Amino acid sequence: MLRLCFYSPRIPGNTGSAIRLSACTGAHLHLVDPLFDMDDAKLRRAGLDYHDLAHVEVNDSIDDVYALAAPGRIFVFTGQASTHHTDIAYREGDLLVFGPEPTGLPQEMIDDPRVTPVRLPMRPGARSLNLSNAAAIALYEAWRQLDFAGGV
Repeated sequence: MLRLCFYSPRIPGNTGSAIRLSACTGAHLHLVDPLFDMDDAKLRRAGLDYHDLAHVEVNDSIDDVYALAAPGRIFVFTGQASTHHTDIAYREGDLLVFGPEPTGLPQEMIDDPRVTPVRLPMRPGARSLNLSNAAAIALYEAWRQLDFAGGV
């Protein structure tokens, strides 16, 4: 099973889309506090109709998520990395971590020796992709490499 983590997400619709992504791929979704109100209408509209098919867990800290993901590897997505998401040979249990919408991950998370920083390629001058789109691109590449295990 692959794992996806949104660290302190700020936009309910993106998190709703990640819940749907989790349901459609079988990935375990971790959401790290602080969060917005989980009863938000935008969250419900984007993903809660899939909530019964998704495995979603709210965690108090990123260290809690890292402990749950062990012994899997941890990939943090940042524009600061030189390794592209397609350069990785993904394995079951890998954790893909994405930062909050307008700021991305804090520098201390990118510099953490437990993680491997990874980037999605973009054209020069583009600031960032939408969070749920970026997560979908990365997760589907990892799942593709695993022959879409559990999918049809």
